Amino acid sequence: MLGPHPFHAVGEKYARAVLDAADGLPLLVPALAEELRLDELVERLDGLLFTGSPSNVEPRHYEGPPSHPGTLHDPARDATTLPLIRKAVRAGVPVLGICRGFQEVNVAFGGSLHQRVHEVPGHLDHRDDDTQPLDLQYGPAHEVILEPGGVLSSLAGIHRAQVNSLHWQGIERLGPGLKVEARATDGLIEAFRVEGAARFALAVQWHPEWKVMENPLSRAMFAAFGAACRDRAESR
Repeated sequence: MLGPHPFHAVGEKYARAVLDAADGLPLLVPALAEELRLDELVERLDGLLFTGSPSNVEPRHYEGPPSHPGTLHDPARDATTLPLIRKAVRAGVPVLGICRGFQEVNVAFGGSLHQRVHEVPGHLDHRDDDTQPLDLQYGPAHEVILEPGGVLSSLAGIHRAQVNSLHWQGIERLGPGLKVEARATDGLIEAFRVEGAARFALAVQWHPEWKVMENPLSRAMFAAFGAACRDRAESR
């Protein structure tokens, strides 16, 4: 809600990343679930970016315990994205998931989530400090170790990277058919790909859209996503 009315909105940073780094045309898909006729929608799409959000996936979708009081949810988004992710990958539509989108892809493939990673023994505190300016909130927070031979390490030609960290939730159990691409130093999964996907299907827990053109790994990730989208467009 923005004021008394419901809105469908997307952060400019995501739209700019698609435009500038993926060389694509960003268009918003409203969270209207099956009213969108998802099978027909998938046929028309060149690619899908599942963005971050202040809301979290409702735990009933992964048989998790009730959410902590005050947790934000978006049932309409869940009802749209979870079936859309599965349909898109099956149809060969390129998919990129970021933060909430990363968690959505995991849940869509049967995985589960920690709701408060900072309370899980052995894990770092992955939250940001929202009292700080945006440049500090989205600044490098910790290292991730990229899996040898994975998509990310191949794109960037590196094995370690510094990433930002602005999340409370994280992967508890990785969904079947998903393959780890990167982990934080505490072992938390920070990136994965969909094994066997016909085209690019990758998700990351951090925010590569932030100042994307200044970060070689982020730029390479969006460029690969854009190239896969163009391949999908040409195939249609």
